[in-house]
Amino acid sequence: MKNAFFYKTPIGEIGIAEKDGFITNVFFGRTVKPENYIVKETPVLKQANAQLEEYFSCNRKIFDLPFLLEGTEFEKNVWNALFEIPFGETRTYKQIAEKLGKPNACRAVGRANGLNPISLFFPCHRVIGTNGKLTGYAGGLEAKQLLLEMEGAL
Repeated sequence: MKNAFFYKTPIGEIGIAEKDGFITNVFFGRTVKPENYIVKETPVLKQANAQLEEYFSCNRKIFDLPFLLEGTEFEKNVWNALFEIPFGETRTYKQIAEKLGKPNACRAVGRANGLNPISLFFPCHRVIGTNGKLTGYAGGLEAKQLLLEMEGAL
């Protein structure tokens, strides 16, 4: 069973879920919520929210929380590559595929990026198209643009 709590942010209300003290999910109003969760604010969820507040005020660039990635090995590798994209920078799907040693896996990287269960903390908003255009984001393209502008990446 997961615990989840909802917080207001500059990009709208988000939910953060945890299991056994590890952050497992971030979800927006239109995204799929984790199954079997109860609404309960726990210490790690409070800590996650506090770090997000610091991030949104541009006082935090790196998140220091316990995370539990739930996915395939390839998905986890993509998500870890997302975590390494510095604040204020972007990468393309192609660059991530190349970083993983799979230069022809751009679509698979895109799919894994779209399945990222811990967006914001594992910043899939920092991934853009090869042409420099913004591509899909679970929180919506307006939120993606706001995040990138806030970080100075646009």
